[in-house]
Amino acid sequence: MRIDVLTLFPRMFDGPMGESIIGKAREKNLLEMNVSNFRDFSDNKHQTVDDYPYGGGAGMLLKVQPIYDNIKAIEKETPQTKKRVILLDPAGKPFNQTMAEEFAEEEHLVFICGHYEGYDERIRSLVTDEVSLGDYVLTGGELGAMVMIDATVRLLPDVLGNNVSAQTDSHSTGLLEHPQYTRPASFNDMDVPAVLMNGNHKLIEEWQLKESLRRTYLRRPDMLEKIELTDQMKKLLREIKKEEI
Repeated sequence: MRIDVLTLFPRMFDGPMGESIIGKAREKNLLEMNVSNFRDFSDNKHQTVDDYPYGGGAGMLLKVQPIYDNIKAIEKETPQTKKRVILLDPAGKPFNQTMAEEFAEEEHLVFICGHYEGYDERIRSLVTDEVSLGDYVLTGGELGAMVMIDATVRLLPDVLGNNVSAQTDSHSTGLLEHPQYTRPASFNDMDVPAVLMNGNHKLIEEWQLKESLRRTYLRRPDMLEKIELTDQMKKLLREIKKEEI
């Protein structure tokens, strides 16, 4: 996969995008990532990228020309790839795990990080998606882009050491992940559930499913309305509701 980021603050990406899973993916050539400063594409001598809005209003708007030219430069460099161009915007569709899975299927992603008051509306004609990290406003789109890139890249084949990890993460299954434990078996009178140490994989899987359902029921009951429950899950959920009274 190739990812391009258009931003006014490229150095913000130096640390986070070179460490941990993202850094390893780049080292293994599973990910090519390029960050460009769209100020470099401004067509005036002062390299301005924003201006006052027509009709008045508070703040400054990002101009269409620098972003347009930056995207055209990427297209010229990589004419062979099909691109999904993502505009970071508080008014966009909320980002979620399903969207991360969709992005992970693409060969080339381009993220446009906004700043200032907003965008010239004509910038929207250049994109395929308008996406928001959540119902709050950040100073710019950079942090949101990093979150989306991280959530997407970890789903690429061979990026994680264990590909099953991505499949069983919270939200990937439609449920929150069950509690997990490692050594020691007992710490400060807090013990690992005995079922996890008895070697009976069928019982372990049932416990994990039940506790995943329990955690979702208690913390994110809205998620249960979005998935189709099996008969086993319905039975376990009835048990959980009785236990949590």
